[in-house]
Amino acid sequence: MSLFDRRAALAAVVATGLAVAGVAVATTAARASAGCQVVYTVSSQWSGGFSTNINVTDQGDPVTSWRLTWSFGAGQTVTQLWNGIVTQTGAQVSVANAAYNGSIPSGGSVSLGFNGTWTGSNPVPTDFALNGVSCEGSQPPPTTPSTGPTTTPSTTPSTSPSSSPSTSPSTTPSSPGGSLPSSFRWSSSGILISPKSDATHNIIAVKDPSVVHYNNRWYVLMSTVDSNGNYGMAQTSFTDWSQAASAPLTYLDTTPIGGGYKTAPMVFYFAPQKLWYVTYQMGSNIGYSTNPDIGNPSGWSAPHTFYSNGIPSIIQQNIGSGYWVDSWVICDSANCSLFSADDNGHIYRSTSSLSQFPNGFGDGSNTVIAASAPNKYDMFEADNVYKVDGSNTYLMVVEAIGSDGHRLFHSWTANSLTGSWSPLAATQSNPFLAASNTTFGGTPWTQDLSSGEAIRSGYDQTVTISPCHLQYLYQGKDPSANQSYNLLPWRIGLATQTNSTC
Repeated sequence: MSLFDRRAALAAVVATGLAVAGVAVATTAARASAGCQVVYTVSSQWSGGFSTNINVTDQGDPVTSWRLTWSFGAGQTVTQLWNGIVTQTGAQVSVANAAYNGSIPSGGSVSLGFNGTWTGSNPVPTDFALNGVSCEGSQPPPTTPSTGPTTTPSTTPSTSPSSSPSTSPSTTPSSPGGSLPSSFRWSSSGILISPKSDATHNIIAVKDPSVVHYNNRWYVLMSTVDSNGNYGMAQTSFTDWSQAASAPLTYLDTTPIGGGYKTAPMVFYFAPQKLWYVTYQMGSNIGYSTNPDIGNPSGWSAPHTFYSNGIPSIIQQNIGSGYWVDSWVICDSANCSLFSADDNGHIYRSTSSLSQFPNGFGDGSNTVIAASAPNKYDMFEADNVYKVDGSNTYLMVVEAIGSDGHRLFHSWTANSLTGSWSPLAATQSNPFLAASNTTFGGTPWTQDLSSGEAIRSGYDQTVTISPCHLQYLYQGKDPSANQSYNLLPWRIGLATQTNSTC
């Protein structure tokens, strides 16, 4: 959201780190031939699911595009892949290069990885081929965990894919290692989600996406803007990003959430209560609704609010000419933190015990300024906070406005949700995500990379991301658009990190 749409908003209202008991699997198998070498590493495995990294070395002539093929021997399936384009027919898997990693010099390597499902056993494939050239060789069998995890992410197909998770707490795969770099490089998709109007919704923009992957489906909640500049929310779902453009939208004002100014959603599963939550800004308070079944948009409850007396006093004292925006919930093992921004260079944090959530924030008297910037445009809005899998690190991403007027993201890290935030990639010359460090296939469709969130490795209240395959769902717009802010034609795209340390 933004400085400008907050003004309209306030006028209208005056808005899986594997926490598992079990053993992670680390299985490495090398295969060699005159043409290629493949190292296939099962980095983590749990009941019904696993994560794998693949390193491919070209031992023949240089290639400018590649396709890696193999077959699974026990019915495994790929559910999510990064650094390539996957197709699977039965046991046969084929991965083509992404737009940014097609060239491999002789002796050079390319890395990719995926999350998958298995039943019964999970043997390592034995028939890799690169551009049709077999990568032959022998390999040891994979190691399997001696003790299965007590809770798992729901990754197997279901006849009712929209059903609620059955485990508490929900969990995410462990990180295979790696860390956040000091600078980032990205490659962006084209436009994935565009406005869809119906008889009662004349929509000109979709923005502020929040996304989870659950039960082999993507669920995206987003803000909508109509032709009069009024804000609302919508939900969509699909099994593959190639389906995002055609997936229908459900407008949440047709649910018990109702109409009026409610926007900038953030969705997560609160495992202790076995309920899905969506939070949203309402101008004078931060609202939330709950749902036992994320696959049923009509199941969202009527609005509730986190604070008993509206805007906490510390925010009123420091907001200046800004606007209170963009809520974010993240929990550790004891407490839940509620973050928000003020378009005036401050990020706020309120705290509730895990057992008292969502009613533990009271009047907001325990709210503090968690971080601030002397230039308000360096820490403006659209705050995200994540637990970095496999570490004691938390990552905070905040939208900024550059000196050229374009939107971008800065980032900071801390060793706890209550710790001090240190700059990671927090300048216009070294941003977390911006047009300047993002490549596009063809002419860039946007110069603004604005409000969104990272793809998580799970879906629960710990809001965990893997440092090994960062992706960020964001809003962008046609560079030639010059309407007033509330009428800008925002669309949604996906950026994928290209300089992973893993």
